Amino acid sequence: MTTCSDFCVRNKIKIVEAGALGPIIGFLQSESLILQENATASLLTLSASTVNKPLISAAGAIPLLVEILRCGSPQAKADAVMALSNLSTLPHNLSIILDSNPVPAIVSLLKTCKKSSKTAEKCCSLIESLVGFDEGRIALTSEEGGVLAVVEVLENGSLQSRDHAVGALLTMCESDRCKYREPILGEGVIPGLLELTVQGTPKSQSKAKTLLRLLRDSPYPRSELQADTIENIVCNIISQIDGDDDQSSKAKKMLAEMVQVSMEQSLRHLQRRALVCTPTEMPINACTSEVSSK
Repeated sequence: MTTCSDFCVRNKIKIVEAGALGPIIGFLQSESLILQENATASLLTLSASTVNKPLISAAGAIPLLVEILRCGSPQAKADAVMALSNLSTLPHNLSIILDSNPVPAIVSLLKTCKKSSKTAEKCCSLIESLVGFDEGRIALTSEEGGVLAVVEVLENGSLQSRDHAVGALLTMCESDRCKYREPILGEGVIPGLLELTVQGTPKSQSKAKTLLRLLRDSPYPRSELQADTIENIVCNIISQIDGDDDQSSKAKKMLAEMVQVSMEQSLRHLQRRALVCTPTEMPINACTSEVSSK
């Protein structure tokens, strides 16, 4: 029995087989924003077919989609990142995407889109794939606000987006903990990770716990005086989550309370900083710089 889904998939394949890619690629390069949008939307639809993915890449669409991601209309940018996400599931296509230097454009889109949107999910999906390469990791950390944008999705994104976000940060930290630990910690990732260990999907919870351990662990031995530090408390709570149901319930409740306290402390800290930075004492731009550097 033929389903509607099967029919749609076959139609996508037949459209490409009929030679539609050539004109679509041409429209991508048009100066008309409307033609660009329509061509990008067409590639988004066609790229959902596994059969079409290598053909779309071979037609030279990937660098053009990255260019749309840089300079296209808002709708074209959203469709372009989704099409690139579809195409990135093939390793060869992912290499071509990486060579096109897409990270600055992806970060720019991620900063401006709603963090719970499908666009944010696809941005983080692409970033998670790209940071599997050294060039991708360097590009993300070199881009101003790049790591912060991922952390914001980890805090406020959909379940799928948060999974991609924590996956990207974990990949970075696992690849070179010494290099990426501080840039990740510096963007205030801990409260979001703690919340994710309680409220995320099973996969996200596992990734968040692993990343917390990587961010916490020190190459130097701990003294007994450090036994009650927040890091050890977090570690102890996390270790209880995998225990029996009663312990797990208590641990999750403690974690939720810790997240709330941490967020309240952060808010009070920012409020105190704002009170210090009065117009008569310090220029506004200096105040902004000082707060953002924390």
